[in-house]
Amino acid sequence: MDNKIKTRIILFYIGGIFNAMLGLYVVFEGPSFLPADQVKMLSLVFLGFTVVNFYMASVMKKKVRASMAAGQAANDDRSPTA
Repeated sequence: MDNKIKTRIILFYIGGIFNAMLGLYVVFEGPSFLPADQVKMLSLVFLGFTVVNFYMASVMKKKVRASMAAGQAANDDRSPTA
């Protein structure tokens, strides 16, 4: 797997974790300084981006694995030259 793709996948995971932490912070600490409607909206936005980040990382992993499997199958189909 290419290092650029690995880095991008890791960044998606880090972003997802960061968004989850911010969403949970808003859920638990937000009511002390924000209106209830704003707490709900902000937490939904952060947790929604969390889902998107983890989904994008899994899609990228699937695409990379599929292309690696296709490349391996193409190499296996070639007959050795002797």
